[in-house]
Amino acid sequence: MQATVTPDRAKGRVPRFAISRQTRAFRRAFFPDADDQSWNDWRWQLRHSLRGLEALERVLHLSDDERAGLQRNRNSLPNAITPYYASLLDRSDASDPLRRTMVMASQEFERTPEESIDPLHEDADSPVPGLVHRYPDRVLFLTTGTCPVYCRYCTRSRVVGSHDGSYEFSTGQWERAIDYIARTPVIRDVLLSGGDPLVLSDDRLEWLLSRLRKIPHVEFLRIGSKVPVVLPQRVTPALTKMLKKYHPLWMSLHFIHPSELTKEVAQSCARLADAGIPLGSQTPLLAGVNDNVDVCRRLFHGLLRFRVKPYYLYQADLVVGTSHFRTAVNKGLEIISALRGHTTGYAVPTFAIDVPGGGGKIAVLPDSQLPRQDGHVLLRNYEGRVFRFPDPER
Repeated sequence: MQATVTPDRAKGRVPRFAISRQTRAFRRAFFPDADDQSWNDWRWQLRHSLRGLEALERVLHLSDDERAGLQRNRNSLPNAITPYYASLLDRSDASDPLRRTMVMASQEFERTPEESIDPLHEDADSPVPGLVHRYPDRVLFLTTGTCPVYCRYCTRSRVVGSHDGSYEFSTGQWERAIDYIARTPVIRDVLLSGGDPLVLSDDRLEWLLSRLRKIPHVEFLRIGSKVPVVLPQRVTPALTKMLKKYHPLWMSLHFIHPSELTKEVAQSCARLADAGIPLGSQTPLLAGVNDNVDVCRRLFHGLLRFRVKPYYLYQADLVVGTSHFRTAVNKGLEIISALRGHTTGYAVPTFAIDVPGGGGKIAVLPDSQLPRQDGHVLLRNYEGRVFRFPDPER
């Protein structure tokens, strides 16, 4: 059996789903033949993903920089955007926050000395392919290389999305990872990520969850996903009914901007929360997207209304071709400082830097006096090791 992204078989009509006014207008303009039944089918959304220059040019007025980047793209991270998520992008403004994170631009081909294809050294911490064992009691399980959309700042652009956007892992690889977990009793927490685990069919995802749940020392499972945000139609009653069988199960969602807080996403989050799944958000801090106190406040307040706890605000990783997304470390501290005491504590995430070299996440507080050396801040991780993170004075 292959761990493919083939969809579930249709079982009657597609569940009803909210459609916001903006999205409905987009559908009428660019997918006039799609009725509510089709639009609300997550498999239809994946089949009609916008890929490449010609498809994007049909729905967006591309800037010269975007067009140049798309024309130059060959072997790098592909472009793919679900029709639903494309409906949230500004058609004319290339500086629109969501659009900046979705549409390839020529800046992706710029390189800086501190960047690498695997800045977090995940491959070095992989005892078997597709499994990262960095922290003592938990592992990161890479289930697939496919996503419904490809974020331009992706930490795993080295493995996510083959040239045609259909990279996937085999069940044989899953089996070897499961075997490693089963014979390593210290592991109590398994995080499923990728790619995005929710692009897998219900049957294949349940096969994996059921195998992991049978391991006695695995106490709880987590799923990291952007699907409820970019493909909310995927969160069907059948999916949530299946997930409920594998509690304790937690989910980390990937939100970046208040424009993502739509009626559709409210419904996808409600279905997950009603299934008893605790939801947290992990948000990368991105220049020109959300590096603003007001934007972050609106996002974090909105997440709480959707029953999602703002969990982490991340300094952007040192991935090749992403320097245009990175801010100074002080920007993240400034945002957290402006939130603390001025709003409910539930709306204030932890600001963290996932340091290069495999040091893991290091939380940084606004009142921290970070030592500096030659354009870097010095950070101490949970093991007491000191890491240098590039942060030139700006």
